[in-house]
Amino acid sequence: MKYMAGSFESSDCIMTVSESETLIIDIESIVFEQFGEQIKAVIMDTLNEYNIKNIKVECQDKGALDYTIKARLQTALRRGGYHE
Repeated sequence: MKYMAGSFESSDCIMTVSESETLIIDIESIVFEQFGEQIKAVIMDTLNEYNIKNIKVECQDKGALDYTIKARLQTALRRGGYHE
């Protein structure tokens, strides 16, 4: 099952999480060249806060700031039953 949060609006992102046997992070971003590593770092930090090692995270970014990326991921995780 997939759990989502966010929108395709400018300065937002859609986060989708689903079960996986390994850690998979897929990022599509209009600013990937400049900020791809930072987006990945925010995702990894958030997953570490939840102590999640195996999950698939799909991020479709439209220029979201760090706090938006984190909030969208936290919401998707909570919808999926993950808790800090």
